[in-house]
Amino acid sequence: MELQVIASIRTDFQTKFGIPRQSGLAETKAEIIFEPEFASEEAVRGLEGYSHIWLIWEFSENAGKPYHPTVRPPRLGGNTRVGVFATRSPFRPNPIGLSSVRLDAVENREGMGPVLHVSGADLMDGTPIYDIKPYIPYADCHPDAKGGFTDTTERKTLRVTYAPDAFSKAADMTEEQIRVLKQVLAQDPRPSYQKDPERVYGMAYGGYEVKFRVEGECLTVLSVVPEQH
Repeated sequence: MELQVIASIRTDFQTKFGIPRQSGLAETKAEIIFEPEFASEEAVRGLEGYSHIWLIWEFSENAGKPYHPTVRPPRLGGNTRVGVFATRSPFRPNPIGLSSVRLDAVENREGMGPVLHVSGADLMDGTPIYDIKPYIPYADCHPDAKGGFTDTTERKTLRVTYAPDAFSKAADMTEEQIRVLKQVLAQDPRPSYQKDPERVYGMAYGGYEVKFRVEGECLTVLSVVPEQH
């Protein structure tokens, strides 16, 4: 079976590092742009009646990389191996991802056709999308579902603080971007095995490079500067 890319997504995340580990964990804003042959108002007729949609997409950065039957999930500290099919690891036989996102609006943009505005996406900028399906609450929601090992691991959030001049070179960053950035950083984007309080981490976000350090349960944003191209 040959899959066709129907759209791609525009997000504030230019690299994998820092992207929320699951959809819906932060109110990340994104746009879904259809490929010309699928940019039809008819194809999305009625979609505006749903509050959430499913995205089926490609782990494009992992395409062609070797498959392993077991992986080490970050939620288990990066040391314990479990079966790849018991995780959402990108290292899969077929590099296909599945995300549920909120549909904020359907815009008919001149020269582009329909553009979907979504929030809660956990996709890197430019990720190819293979399909879009409506989220149907009566069928897709399972309040009594079990979460496997994710039920037994604690989800911690960090306290996010800012150095006094952290945003001095980021005057164009909007309040909305700063709010979402705080949500993302609070979930600790570091690999679980890295705990060096002196290490300075960097992530790309919305055209800026964000530098931060983590000590204990506190993350401090050191600087936010425009990315160099």
